[in-house]
Parts: sequence; C-alpha cells; structure tokens
Amino acid sequence: MHIQSDVCIIGNGAIGKVAALGFAQAGLKVTLLSPLAASAIRTPQSPVAIEAWDVRVYAVNHVAHDLLSSVKVWEALDATRVAPVDSMVANGDAAGALAFDAYGARVGTLAWIVEDRNLNQALDAALKFASNVRTVHGRAVDLKADDTAARVQLENGDTLGAELIVGADGGQSWVRTQCNIDFDYRPYGQRAIVSNFTCEKAHHGIAHQWFSVSEGIIALLPLPGNQVSLVWSAPDALADTLAQESLTQLAARLSALAATELGSLTPLQPEIVKSFPLSLIRPHAITAPRVALIGDAAHVVHPLAGHGMNLGFADVAGLIKAVVERGAHRDCGDARVLARYARSRKEDILLMQLATDGLARLFGTAFEPLRIVRNLGLNLVNKLPVLKRRLIGHALGSKN
Repeated sequence: MHIQSDVCIIGNGAIGKVAALGFAQAGLKVTLLSPLAASAIRTPQSPVAIEAWDVRVYAVNHVAHDLLSSVKVWEALDATRVAPVDSMVANGDAAGALAFDAYGARVGTLAWIVEDRNLNQALDAALKFASNVRTVHGRAVDLKADDTAARVQLENGDTLGAELIVGADGGQSWVRTQCNIDFDYRPYGQRAIVSNFTCEKAHHGIAHQWFSVSEGIIALLPLPGNQVSLVWSAPDALADTLAQESLTQLAARLSALAATELGSLTPLQPEIVKSFPLSLIRPHAITAPRVALIGDAAHVVHPLAGHGMNLGFADVAGLIKAVVERGAHRDCGDARVLARYARSRKEDILLMQLATDGLARLFGTAFEPLRIVRNLGLNLVNKLPVLKRRLIGHALGSKN
C-alpha cells in the first residue's frame, strides 16, 4: 500500500503530534507514523494508575502555551492537573541566589507545569477529530528523497510518500541517521531522578532550584495542591546511591534542603521514581533534502532550565510558519523553505545549548574562584531589573 500526503511526520511523542495538528490546521494533508503497534497505543489502566501523578512533567512556556491553544489542545487538558508557576528561585551553593516572578516579567504566569500523560491524552483526543491527519503504525526501514518528493518504506512493505518528511523521533533519531547528519555527543555524567512528593507548607506556585557541586542540580516544581515534582540532576555516583535508597529516605534528603521553603516532604502515593541519563546532543544540521528535524531529534539539552520541550514546540511553530509562508510556487519540502526554517531556529537553539551547557559546567566545578564568581553573578543579576527582564523574556519565548 502507498499513502501520499503533503507532510509525513515520524515520531509518536508530543512534539510530533502537535506538528501533525498544526500542519493539518494549515490545510495540509498529514501522515503521522507511529512506531507502536495499534494495539499498544493505549492499554487499559487501573483506577490507581489513572489517579497517580505522572513523574514526567514539563514547564510549558508562553510560546508552547500559545501553540497548544492554537491547535485547541490547551483547553482539552485536565486543568485540575496543571499548575501555574508564579515565580522561580535559583540558589547557589553558598550565598548566591536569583529570583524571577510573574509581576516583574509583566505577565500573569511565568510557566505551567504539565504532566506528560495529561498532554498526550489531550493530543490523542484532538488527533481523533483531525480530518487531515492519518496515523499509520509501523517501523520505517528506508528513507529516500529526490527533487520532487520523499518516500519512507515500512517494514511491512508499505510506502509513505510526501513533499516533506519531519523527524520527530527523539534524541536517537532514525530520520537523522538516514540523512547522514553528524552530531556532537557528550554525556554529563549525571542522571535525572524524577518523582513526586507532598509538602508540609504551601509552595505558593514557586519553582525552587538548588545548585551544588557535590549533589548536582535539584529542582522542585509546583503541582496542584501541596504537591511538588522533583527533577534531580545527580552525578552518576550519587544517582546510584539514590537508586538504592527508599523514597522515604529521598524525601528526608529533600526535606533537609527545602525545610524553610516547603517544610517536610513525603512521597506521593503510589510511590514512583524514574531516572534517565543526561547528555548534550548537537546535530550539525537540522535539515536535509526534503527533511526537517524537530524536538530532541534536532537538539538535546540539559534539563536544568526545563526548556527542552519548549525548544521543540518552538521548532514546530517555526517549521509550520516557514511552510505556510512558502508561496504558491514552492512545495512543502522546497530547499528554500527548509533553509528559512533552519535560519529561524539557529539563534534560539544555540543560545539554549550554550546557556544550559555553560551553567551545568559552571555549577559542576569545585574551583573556589569560580564558585565565588558564580554566586556573585547570581546576586548581581538579581539586583539588575533590566537584565532580569531580558532573561525572563527569553525564557518565556519572547524575542524582545
């Protein structure tokens, strides 16, 4: 069987699904290739599993919020499980501290904490009603492109034809490999430990972050009610220790750190903890003939700023804009269209890579002069409202 469309998106994550909805809304015919078998897309969940809080969460900024709203997904989220972030406080390993708040940024909310499951359920519901999107389940084994179109061959012999192939298939992107796009890879020697807790004191919508040479970067993000989500970027040796401890012991560690702000912490029931290795992946290009990469296929950054997913949503918005504004005489995969997309994303991606990588390195060194300078730097930025507003604007997705 051969399926022809304007755009073929490879990947079953949130970034690929949003791209499918966005292109369909623009009037294009879309094929969404999911690597999962149809029977494995959604499996029945027990009542406990449905009520459990997902340990994988995202700090969604204003660009992502606007994109999700434009494709009618934001309104479909379970609002009772979305928490606004009204302020953020970053603490160094000594006296250094930096705080941002919505009032100073002149916005109602800095960001929103959204569960991965909540987001994907809303996206799946929207895709069911998207008449221009056809979802295909299978495994791609070959990708070919020429002057007129691109073609993806599936393991079962079916082919998917399109003017544009979009790789939204994650950090280990098959699409990127097929296009022979080289990339730089560097492991951080850290693993992200994620879990959820209830806190004794109200968090007041504040996202807390602590930087420590010996313990890594610890973030406690607000969830609805007196609940917080942990993202602990721990050095590998410490991560091994944390993995052997109970969640009660982990809660005790966090309680000692955040006692003043949040009081004592207790594991949220049912107790769930996950971990995944952290690395920097920097592809040498985000386009190839008739191919565009988005999301983690185009860049993987350290999660300390919480903007990996937001970078992906900005990719989607940039690619859709380039395609929609291509002109009547160009097709979706035209080389000039893809070049415009690559140029539009270059600065944003580079700045986020430099910022997250630089901060991870800066706070990962025990060199005393640097420790003093970084804490002085935090305090200095905290006292300069103009600079703070520019930093906040970039975090929100503003170019101003």
